[in-house]
Amino acid sequence: QLQLVASGGGLVQPGGSLRLSCAASGSALDYYAIAWFRQVPGKEREGVSCISRRNGITKYADSVKGRFTISRDNAKNTVYLQMNSLKPEDTAVYYCAAERRDVSCNYSGMDYWGKGTLVTVSS
Repeated sequence: QLQLVASGGGLVQPGGSLRLSCAASGSALDYYAIAWFRQVPGKEREGVSCISRRNGITKYADSVKGRFTISRDNAKNTVYLQMNSLKPEDTAVYYCAAERRDVSCNYSGMDYWGKGTLVTVSS
């Protein structure tokens, strides 16, 4: 069974950068499309970005386009979310999740979830 661990969160000033990692164990990550979500207490979970199993198809929420970049290193069984030009409204708990699908990626029907990592953007 696939297990996911998200890490890399922390406190950063507005305009700063962080790189989140989603490390997988228990199965090869390249069977799965991977998505990053975020959630603020009292609000619905939001799909932030996703990446396909192969062919490098990526998607981004409008709120993060041009600032966040998702990538994967299947040899390391890890997916990354590089977050630049961070804003206070990016503050949230970030989760990674996996869906076993062959084509593209999306934010529904996830099969496995990791525990979140907290990102706080504040001066």
